[in-house]
Amino acid sequence: MIKVLFDLKKEYYFTSLYPVYKELAEDPNYNIYFHVGKDHKRFLGIFLIKQKSEIGERLRARGLKLTDQTIGFDLVICGDVLKKPERYGDVVRVHLDHGVGTKTLRIRNIKKQVDYHYHVFLEGQCWYDYIKSLGWENLADFYLTGLPKLDPLFWEGYYDNDKLIKKIGLDPNKKTVLFAPSYKPSCISYIQSKITELLPEYNLIIKLHPYSWGGKYASHSQHKFYEKLAKKNSDVFLIEKEDYDIYPYLYLADTMISDTSSVINEFLALGKHGIIYVLPEAKLKHSDGMESVSIDPRNWLDGAFPKMYKPEDLLPAVESALNPTEEMKLKLKEHREYFFTGLDGNSAKRVKAKIDEIMKRK
Repeated sequence: MIKVLFDLKKEYYFTSLYPVYKELAEDPNYNIYFHVGKDHKRFLGIFLIKQKSEIGERLRARGLKLTDQTIGFDLVICGDVLKKPERYGDVVRVHLDHGVGTKTLRIRNIKKQVDYHYHVFLEGQCWYDYIKSLGWENLADFYLTGLPKLDPLFWEGYYDNDKLIKKIGLDPNKKTVLFAPSYKPSCISYIQSKITELLPEYNLIIKLHPYSWGGKYASHSQHKFYEKLAKKNSDVFLIEKEDYDIYPYLYLADTMISDTSSVINEFLALGKHGIIYVLPEAKLKHSDGMESVSIDPRNWLDGAFPKMYKPEDLLPAVESALNPTEEMKLKLKEHREYFFTGLDGNSAKRVKAKIDEIMKRK
């Protein structure tokens, strides 16, 4: 029997790993455990509080087996590179990135662990071409399988828009705009002054990045304004901080607004037109000089997703995204085919088949 460890450095990585867990769990040859990280949140702006026990309780409630051990496994599956990889011993490492956007951190982290080999599963040709452009295609074994995280979006009947909109109390006769910014750099402060202009014509759903709630990586002000906004307006629904799964809301939304977040590409996968806020600081670099994003935001999904450069662009951008021209539709199709392989709900099956091969060779 193959002993497997799913490593959850952050709780919100769970959604990216779940479809592969689901496939492996149906195979009696795999004995599966989960390992939970500390996943700190900041208290009173000073103290870091571990959330490990709370996360563990939620996972056990799903019927999952947890362990504090990191050694003695045949296979480790992670949503980012392993923290302190030496603690896991001589093991097969499978990397399923927790985001499908343009942030270069995913490949930069692998480069930083050059002494540890990973099997990396990519969503499509675009990312592999970028890795090749860096000359890093031999850093790991790369596979273009499509990303399992996206699979539920293509499982027939998995999401029910009518049921969800009734549950969250929004008007089924209005178009729905999803606002899902990143935490850093973020368009939160820019959008804040104009976002109420969407009301009451549209439903507004707000999904903040998990780091926007914790206070460790971003100010608590990132969530306080939107909490107040949701309390005052029946047309506004703020997704709870414990709800890490944005996919039901992506599936529901008619358009969405974000900045550097991977949800932009996830919305593209659905074949819908979103809006990209191009931040003044979007060309930030990492400490080693590497660009923080693989595509200049000004060129990202060019011709398919309207761009915002200032808060005043909000309403025109929403109108454009909701009423795309034929040229915009053709561009979306072109980008979608380049960014993604196999948008068919079966990426996890392809990953599992490849894992089976890898483990037979071990």
